[in-house]
Amino acid sequence: MSPRLAGAHYPVAVVGGGQAGLSVSYCLRERGIEHVVVEAHRVGHEWRERRWDSFCLVTPNWQCKLPGHPYRGSDPDGFMVRDEIVRYLEEYVALFAPPLVEGVSVTGLHRTARGVFELTTTRGEFTADQVVVATGPHHTPAVPRMAERLPGPIEQIHSSRYRNPDRLPDGSVLVVGTGQSGCQIAEDLHLAGRQVHLAVGSAPRVARFYRGRDCVAWLDEMGHYAKGIDSFDDASAVRMRVNHYVTGRDGGRDIDLRAFARDGMRLYGRLTGIDEGVLEFADDLKINLDRADAVADGIKDAIDAYITAHGIQAPDEARYRPVWEPSRQSDALDLAEAGITSVVWSTGFTRDHRWIGIPAFDGRGYPMHRRGATSTPGLYFLGLPWQYSWGSGRFEAVGRDAEFLADHIDASRRLADVCGALTGAPTELAAALPVG
Repeated sequence: MSPRLAGAHYPVAVVGGGQAGLSVSYCLRERGIEHVVVEAHRVGHEWRERRWDSFCLVTPNWQCKLPGHPYRGSDPDGFMVRDEIVRYLEEYVALFAPPLVEGVSVTGLHRTARGVFELTTTRGEFTADQVVVATGPHHTPAVPRMAERLPGPIEQIHSSRYRNPDRLPDGSVLVVGTGQSGCQIAEDLHLAGRQVHLAVGSAPRVARFYRGRDCVAWLDEMGHYAKGIDSFDDASAVRMRVNHYVTGRDGGRDIDLRAFARDGMRLYGRLTGIDEGVLEFADDLKINLDRADAVADGIKDAIDAYITAHGIQAPDEARYRPVWEPSRQSDALDLAEAGITSVVWSTGFTRDHRWIGIPAFDGRGYPMHRRGATSTPGLYFLGLPWQYSWGSGRFEAVGRDAEFLADHIDASRRLADVCGALTGAPTELAAALPVG
């Protein structure tokens, strides 16, 4: 039976039942801490509803390391597809039966003068001593206001609503944005024989394989993924970096935008404006392609240096040579002349924490925290990109962050018990434990 909510009080409330919320639930259960996990939809919703049909992980399966539930399948070096990811999460729920309430949205979070948290939900109000916000960073699809200037007949969707080429009307397709989603969607359309026009941004790229191994395997061995955010001089900038584009499709390969262009895809610089059906682009296509290649080469340089320093036997590999160069072209594109009938906005997401009525955010609306613990005693975040390391928002390291927060929550609870026994005081002092 699901835990009741309205009028109930819990030592810990976890908001969000994705991989982050489930991970901290597992860790809390291991420590014997009573809690509830509140999920607005159902487990796996983000993967079911916001990923296209051919979607797969860009990191190898062996990096799926949720607490107590590491990947145990037959293809550790492969890349789980969308439905396998959902099944992986469903199996996690079956493994330890978390105190999960699905189909309930938390619409408000406040803290009383006594230090107790009040949560308003679509199933009434309840309270908790401590709260973990595990809703991730991808809340609201971000579409630029210039989208309003597209002609009415053009069908436009955000990447979170893209499913497959057949769902779009016949004709050419414009994809805006070259982060991981934009590049993979452009490839999906390109492989289906659609004429694709791609507005290329500043996202970097990485090779899938180099010198006999997946680059992820090299970087993992080199300690890259365990490096904490506090070891960077520009921590705020690191947290805002765009992910490198690459794919796990068909066993994994590079995404080479130059090769797409050679084979018929039309590439442009960053989209800057729309005027009466004519698109305008910045003259930065060559710069963006060159910079993406330079990042990929820089990663290879680091791998080469590591191989040399440790005397590792690895096959030599020639460096990438560009297979296409942009020529001087018009910085404008007429939608009608190009036969473009649809636009896919691969322009990311924005955070929406307006339901949290607690001053725990900076001027950009980003949670102020150290390893997930905020300056508000008892309030934590989990599953944010670069919360502590590269894998914080991923299957690779969200479990490590969950373990850290569960330890902190447990220590706070134990101190609260001592404080209460001695003075009758609530958890204010206990929750303010320093973060290690």
